Amino acid sequence: MKRVLKIIGVILLLIILVIGAGYVYIMSSPIPSYPTADFEYKAETDSLGLERGKKLVSTLCFGCHGNHETGKLTGRPMTDAPPEFGDIYVPNITQDTTYGIGKYSDAELLFLLRTGVKRDGQYAPAYMAKLPKMADEDLASIIAFLNSDDHMVSADATPDRACKPAFLTKMLCRGAWKPYPMPEKPIPMPDTSNQVELGKYLAFNLECFSCHSKSFETNNYLEPEQSEGYFGGGTTLLTPEGNPIVAGNITPHKETGIGSWSSDEFLQAVKFGSKKDEAPLQIPMQPYNLLSDQEILAIYEYLQTVPAIENNVERIIYN
Repeated sequence: MKRVLKIIGVILLLIILVIGAGYVYIMSSPIPSYPTADFEYKAETDSLGLERGKKLVSTLCFGCHGNHETGKLTGRPMTDAPPEFGDIYVPNITQDTTYGIGKYSDAELLFLLRTGVKRDGQYAPAYMAKLPKMADEDLASIIAFLNSDDHMVSADATPDRACKPAFLTKMLCRGAWKPYPMPEKPIPMPDTSNQVELGKYLAFNLECFSCHSKSFETNNYLEPEQSEGYFGGGTTLLTPEGNPIVAGNITPHKETGIGSWSSDEFLQAVKFGSKKDEAPLQIPMQPYNLLSDQEILAIYEYLQTVPAIENNVERIIYN
C-alpha cells in the first residue's frame, strides 16, 4: 500500500512539475510570430470611398484606438477588456513612423486587417478586431483613409506602452487564437437592397456578435454564426471605471432578447443609446450615430432571423 501511495505521489509531483514548466515557458515566451505579407497591393478609392473609410474607422477603430486628449488614433489603455487577458494597451495607429503605422505599406495593412499578423510578424491577439469577411472595397476605403491627411490619422508621436498579456492570452495564442487565412477570392460589397444581407454584413464586420455572444474565447470570427451563444449575450466587459457589465441578449427571444422590440426602439438604442422607460445604455456599448437609419434597421432585420436564445442577462446600472 505504501508503495502504491509513493507511486501516486511521484506521478502527482511529475504532473505538477510539467504544469509548472508549461506555465513558466508560456509566460516567458512572446506572442507567436508568423510569415508576413508577401504581395503587392495599393488601396485605391475615390472621395466617397474616403468618407466611407472615415466612417468605418470612426465606428470600428476609434472606440479602442481613439484618444480623446489628442483627438487622434494615438491609443489608450484598454480598460474595458476582461482583466484575465492582462494589461492591454491599444497602440498608436496614426501615420507616425516611430510609434504609429507610418512605415506600413498598403499590403502590410491589408494583411494585418485580414489575418491579424503585424508588420514584424507578431500575431495581434483576438482583442484586436480582424476583418476576414469585410468586402475588398470597404477595406480599401479604410486603408486609404489611414493614409489620408485627416487630423484623426495624421502623424502623432504619442508613445505606445507595451502590453502585458496574461497567461490566458498567451495560451490562447498558441491554440484557439491563430491568424486567419487571406481570402482566396474577391469579397464583394453586400446587396444594399436586401436588408437581411446588409444587416448580416454589418453585424459581422462591425463585430456586434463579438461582444453579444457568449464569450470572446468561443467566438468564431471566420464563421460568426458558429460562435457559441450567437448574439445571446453573456460576454463580461468592463466600464471605464472598471465595473463589470455583461453584454445583452439581442436574439429575437420574446422575453429575454429583443423579440418584443419594435424597429424604432432598436434604432433609438443603437444610434442614440436610449431605451424606452429605462436608463441609457452604458459604455462599452457606444451610440453608433454614424450609421445610417437604413444600416441600423438592416441589422435589426437580420437579428430577427437568428435563432432565439433564452438567456436572461440582468442589466446592471452604475450611477
